[in-house]
Amino acid sequence: MIESNRQKKIASVLQNDLANVLQNLLRESGQLGTIISVSKVSVTTDLSIAKVYLSVFPSNKAVKIIEELQSLQPKIKHEVAQLTKHQLRRMPALSFFNDDSLDYIDSIEKAVKGTENPLENPDLLPKRKKL
Repeated sequence: MIESNRQKKIASVLQNDLANVLQNLLRESGQLGTIISVSKVSVTTDLSIAKVYLSVFPSNKAVKIIEELQSLQPKIKHEVAQLTKHQLRRMPALSFFNDDSLDYIDSIEKAVKGTENPLENPDLLPKRKKL
């Protein structure tokens, strides 16, 4: 479904403010060595729910951090609402999701460049059955 201009504008405002709030929250929690970036925000047509896609580095901490953010969702929603109170009438509910597209790209790149190249090592491919 095509996003309207209003949805795109609200998503971009939420993306910027969420990035600031999450960075401050991460700094307060003392999780040094962890980077969170808001890769995408999509808002439903009725502007009631915002799906927030986060990239977490290192990726092995992603599930734990997403669960923590889900539990802190009311606090995060309140802080973002305070930042956007002059731009949004109602603050949408936030749902956090892990954006693992960078890991997927990395695994494809390793498969193409790495030692597991089926063109160089045909033993990696399953053998064909003769009819």
